[in-house]
Amino acid sequence: EVQLVESGGGLVQPGGSLRLSCAASGFADDDYAIVWFRQAPGKEREGVGCISHSGGTRYLVDSVKGRFTISRDNAKNTVHLQMTSLKPEDTAIYYCGLENMVAGCSINGRIDSWGQGTLVTVSS
Repeated sequence: EVQLVESGGGLVQPGGSLRLSCAASGFADDDYAIVWFRQAPGKEREGVGCISHSGGTRYLVDSVKGRFTISRDNAKNTVHLQMTSLKPEDTAIYYCGLENMVAGCSINGRIDSWGQGTLVTVSS
């Protein structure tokens, strides 16, 4: 059974930084991409970005581009979302999702497994 576990959330002041991690386990092959989503209070879940298995394809939505970066360490089956210059509007529960893709990634693809989420609160 595939399992995703997010970590790294917390309370941070505006302008601060956090690094979220998504640790994956229990899959039979390595052909997967990881997609980061977030859901702010009272809003629908939205895709934030994604990274292919090789790391060669990385995508971030415009609202976080230049502030967030995605990376992965396949030896540790872990994907990171480095968030800098955080704003109050980045406050949300952040989830990672596993997307079965041989190459590339998409924030609009089918997600086969979800993590439980980690809360990020940006507030002074």
